[in-house]
Amino acid sequence: MTPLVTTDWLAAELGTPGLRIFDASFYLPTEQADAQAVFAQAHIPGASFFDLDAAADQETSLPHMAPTAGRFERMLRKLGVCTTDRVVFYDQKGLFSAARGWWLMRLFGHLESAVLDGGLPKWRAEGRKLEQGTATPSPPGDFRASLHSARLRGIGDVLANLDTQRELVLDARSAGRFAGTAPEPRPNMPGGHIPGAHSLPATELLAADQTMLPPEALRARFAQAGVTGARPVVTSCGTGVTAAILTLGMVVAGLPESALYDGSWTEWAQRAETPKVTS
Repeated sequence: MTPLVTTDWLAAELGTPGLRIFDASFYLPTEQADAQAVFAQAHIPGASFFDLDAAADQETSLPHMAPTAGRFERMLRKLGVCTTDRVVFYDQKGLFSAARGWWLMRLFGHLESAVLDGGLPKWRAEGRKLEQGTATPSPPGDFRASLHSARLRGIGDVLANLDTQRELVLDARSAGRFAGTAPEPRPNMPGGHIPGAHSLPATELLAADQTMLPPEALRARFAQAGVTGARPVVTSCGTGVTAAILTLGMVVAGLPESALYDGSWTEWAQRAETPKVTS
């Protein structure tokens, strides 16, 4: 299964046994939107809502950190996902948080997953069918989760990398947030970035219609940010959501798949022992 699927592909595959569709929408605190309420107003036929906050470690104050394999397995089984299913994620913005769902599936060993290119806005703009209301409950699935830790980085890994510089940290936030000249969406959060990190706003991988740029354009943009394929990459952002867009973009571009720093700037900025840079 390719990491990106088109609206044409999904429309042709609707109703196929073993295809699961999830709306993995998430809104920043400043947006004051209810993703589940929007889902109930309109969603792709057969889709269910995938709550990124529920698919998270509940033992930390950090937002939607990756859960244990056991928690993720129980959630996916409750949603009716089976180990042999193909899973497609989309979101209500176009391509914003759906990539986080895709990355979680890969983190826990399920490679038959993809992101809908352009998401709900493209589907809607093309006049395709929509449903309303809550999703029909599915019978329990037999999904099995197995953590692939090579796709994940913690704060200890990133601190150690300050000395070794073995991996390139690529920050998906806006240039203003990276430089510390624009406010963070969470209150009382300082701006800036991890020393040595490079800036590549996730929005720069997307066209005006919120579809991902073609592979050759992605490779050019990654190269401008210092990604050549020779040095491993760790993606970061505010809370590990848009970092997954960079990870997805690298896979689509044919570059080696990056790891993702899950705590991202929200964790780094709050820790006394972590150096911060503004520029």
